[in-house]
Amino acid sequence: MPVFQLWEEIIFPPVELSEPDGLLAVGGDLSPERVIEAYRSGIFPWFDRKPILWWSPDPRFVLYPSDLRVSKSMKQVLDRNLFTITYNQNFKEVITHCAKTKRKGQSGTWITSKMIATYCELHDRGYAFSVESWKEGALVGGLYGVKMGRVFSGESMFSLVPNASKAAFIQYVSQLKQEGIAIIDCQVHSPHLESLGAKNILRKELLAFLK
Repeated sequence: MPVFQLWEEIIFPPVELSEPDGLLAVGGDLSPERVIEAYRSGIFPWFDRKPILWWSPDPRFVLYPSDLRVSKSMKQVLDRNLFTITYNQNFKEVITHCAKTKRKGQSGTWITSKMIATYCELHDRGYAFSVESWKEGALVGGLYGVKMGRVFSGESMFSLVPNASKAAFIQYVSQLKQEGIAIIDCQVHSPHLESLGAKNILRKELLAFLK
């Protein structure tokens, strides 16, 4: 199938036309309006250099809040109250830390300065949210993502000390469940999130929650 070229008009091709690896389109821009339309359609930007790449993989790796698995050792960490968890207290610092985090198999970061600016704008508009994990008054971990419909799309997380981001994620899943979020879009597979209960589902199931 062809990979579609995006121009100035904010429109995406049907996600069913994506490549087997999930690549749907290239180009366009990272305006908040385009990114919002992407998430509404089950699409997300992910690239480490120009051009901008837009993805909608099928199957989709997700976590249902009720399926969250917390290991015995992690329960002990939470019971000891090693971290103070807050919401939306320092979005820009969280996304900046995520951009700086070195990840296995990646030479650079897809969280560019333009990406940071766009998601900070989405945060100001009430679409993007952060979770912070603090220890002794210092920010030591966290995550951020986008809420759309009954879906929270997790974008990235970071930890400066062991278990900091995992503690933030586990507590935030409980918060999202209370808010009526039905599904957490993890986008692509990772062993870490699989250990917490995430699994593959058909993309059309995710789209049903978005609608």
